[in-house]
Amino acid sequence: MRLKQAVRRHRALSREGLLEGLFERLFRGLVYTQIWEDPEVDLQALALQPDSHIVAIASGGCNVLSYLTGDPARITAVDLSRAHVALNRLKLVSASRLPSWATFYRFFGAADDEANVEAYDRLIAPHLDSQSRLYWEGRSIQQLGRRRISIFARNAYAHGVLGSFIGLTHAICRAYGVDLKELLSARTLEEQRAFFETTLAPLFDKRAVRWATANRLSLYGLGIPPAQYEALAGDGDMRHVLRQRLERLACGFSLDDNYFAWQAFGRSYAENASGPLPPYLRREHFDSLRARVDRVEVLNRSVTEYLANCADGSRDRYVLLDAQDWMTDAQLNALWREITRTARPGARVIFRTAAEPSLLPGRVAPEILDRWHYEAEQSQALGSRDRSAIYGGFHLYVFGG
Repeated sequence: MRLKQAVRRHRALSREGLLEGLFERLFRGLVYTQIWEDPEVDLQALALQPDSHIVAIASGGCNVLSYLTGDPARITAVDLSRAHVALNRLKLVSASRLPSWATFYRFFGAADDEANVEAYDRLIAPHLDSQSRLYWEGRSIQQLGRRRISIFARNAYAHGVLGSFIGLTHAICRAYGVDLKELLSARTLEEQRAFFETTLAPLFDKRAVRWATANRLSLYGLGIPPAQYEALAGDGDMRHVLRQRLERLACGFSLDDNYFAWQAFGRSYAENASGPLPPYLRREHFDSLRARVDRVEVLNRSVTEYLANCADGSRDRYVLLDAQDWMTDAQLNALWREITRTARPGARVIFRTAAEPSLLPGRVAPEILDRWHYEAEQSQALGSRDRSAIYGGFHLYVFGG
């Protein structure tokens, strides 16, 4: 019901309503095994203090755990997807119960070893909450009757809606004679750009690619709902928008520093942790991560619903990912009323948008939005450093009280 309320905007039997219904059904399961927002950009924008209480959308959990490296007092992670709640709780319990960084990395970095399932049964499951155990030990058609936890023995990053979409993209490219993994052999930014210009860019002129980028349904695998598709395309051709985003992902940052590119083009992190990793997976952060996991709670609800039960002036950091792209004006105003009511002076809100501009002006009531200062210059600078490269804008608002 929570997910339906978040996604549905049109009558159920209308064309738009049917598309929204299909998207909602896809999002009932696991969508992201890796989140696609850059946590190091987030940490710069959040400017965490020892007493910071972060309220964040959980998604795949990479960012929530990475925020722990910034040493906040508390993190409340919320998500409408029970699968994402189960994934976050699995990561947190694993960080506290697996015996070493090596076993933690094998589980969530390589995520492709039968020993992970054995470790789950012996070391993790006895300490996991009943709902999360029910999810991971349940069997599904997508896993051909196997337990869901088995994805960590079969490259977890190839699973979920996004993982399946990336796999399909690789298959389509191979049909055109292109192996996307070849990009990872590039040694310089110049070689990365050459691969994009000579091999990737021409794919956007192929008939199948033109059809797919013009079809909203085909982009559900990227987590793009109907409302966000319109924001992303604007008045232009979606094919050109996606080409620009892929160009930035492929050659906007060195492969030595961009684990998002490794996931997109290689469907995994670099072998044996020899390449870039999200902060929570790095060896040097493991001890502090283990010591701080009890600061995180993970809840199956929306940000607005959670904040409605919080005291005035009790929170100071908010991470909304790109969820506002999905929202109606009424939903946006309800969210920002609760954010403003619960915010301490100096509180910070960060979010991303498919299009470049902030979507709040003209949609959130002035008496709410005028209490916040939009950090335009810093937002633009941080957005330019976001290695995931798939969003049009990164936005930081600071509360003036």
